[in-house]
Amino acid sequence: MATPSTPAGATTQTEGGTRGKLNKVVLAYSGGLDTSVIVPWLRENYGCEVVCFTADVGQGVGETEGLEAKAKASGASELVIADLREEFVRDYIFPCLRAGAVYERKYLLGTSMARPIIAKAMVDVAKACGADAVSHGCTGKGNDQVRFELTFFALNPKLAVVAPWREWDIKGREDAIEYAKKHNVPVVATKASIYSRDRNLWHISHEGDILEDPANEPAKDMFMMSVDPEDAPNTPEYLTIQIEKGLPVGFNGKKLSPATLLEELNEIGGKHGIGRIDMVENRLVGMKSRGVYETPGGTILASACRELEALTLDRESMQMKDMLALKYAELVYAGRWFDPLRESMDAFMEKMTETTTGEVTLKLYKGSVNVASRSSPNSLYRQDISSFEEGSGIYDQADAAGFIRLYGLPTRVRAMHEHGL
Repeated sequence: MATPSTPAGATTQTEGGTRGKLNKVVLAYSGGLDTSVIVPWLRENYGCEVVCFTADVGQGVGETEGLEAKAKASGASELVIADLREEFVRDYIFPCLRAGAVYERKYLLGTSMARPIIAKAMVDVAKACGADAVSHGCTGKGNDQVRFELTFFALNPKLAVVAPWREWDIKGREDAIEYAKKHNVPVVATKASIYSRDRNLWHISHEGDILEDPANEPAKDMFMMSVDPEDAPNTPEYLTIQIEKGLPVGFNGKKLSPATLLEELNEIGGKHGIGRIDMVENRLVGMKSRGVYETPGGTILASACRELEALTLDRESMQMKDMLALKYAELVYAGRWFDPLRESMDAFMEKMTETTTGEVTLKLYKGSVNVASRSSPNSLYRQDISSFEEGSGIYDQADAAGFIRLYGLPTRVRAMHEHGL
């Protein structure tokens, strides 16, 4: 089986563990069965001290309660918890929002954006505590292993990476429970969720069980952030989103921090059944997977930004931005957040949206988001030019005849050739 690469300057030893020797490992820790088992597994196989790390990216109230005692009971030397919510929204979610990044027509990249900030924080913790390795509980079939490890490589290539799911003999939940008992790891015997879920401030994803067959409709009781659109209020709600330089800053006249803004819009959007998508996507590792996502606040903000750009961007700029947005989304999905290309594209997006300032009023109703009005001090829309009653003198309708003749010349020449003229 594969072993982690030896950090530069470290010596490979066999004492202390069955697979080699590492000094100290920072483990991405959730407190669930898998990561609880990974703690003693790392100690047994690499003879190392284990520092657990938990990132708060908005996965829910109470998710970090009791984790320290749990981690230490599993054999960890300490647990580090970092509140990354504001940084996550400000420095990861909002740049993707500004770029208009959507993967394969639907996915708003909720999990994809969260992994690099968690991995970056792990690298920082490793530096602070003198660790020579990092570890995660991602499976060998998913995208997240790539997202974590590419971030590790980009930010500290000296760190060894341990991915237990690619190494150990544990095949499933029953094996993990047996391993935990054998190593005196306290695990609560609760019923496993039939779905695999990932939640943060931007979204929640659902995979597994009946969703593994694309022919099955999602169960009504599966959703957690939004009500069924059929059960949403019978009266529409109007929201006015304030945007400055391509980034949302508040709604209905209230300026809010990025995380607070998203939290409030999640609640409002969820109440109206906004932001549900069901898609079959192409995973980075090659297989197709089916997932259902809830992104209520994000769907509202994406709609607002898109509508305001319709006023502030000219045709060529909008087309180029849309083209680059596809590549931007692909890079983020593939875990290449810290690539020079994404960073350079982000500079382009920032420049492109520097005039995208204004307000957009949206109508929320039973799962739908529709624009009601939009305005910007930098609007390129001129009613005196666009109106059927145009009287500005800027546009002379007679000029259209010459324009059409020149613009249509290739079409006309081709037709002449086909007709022998």
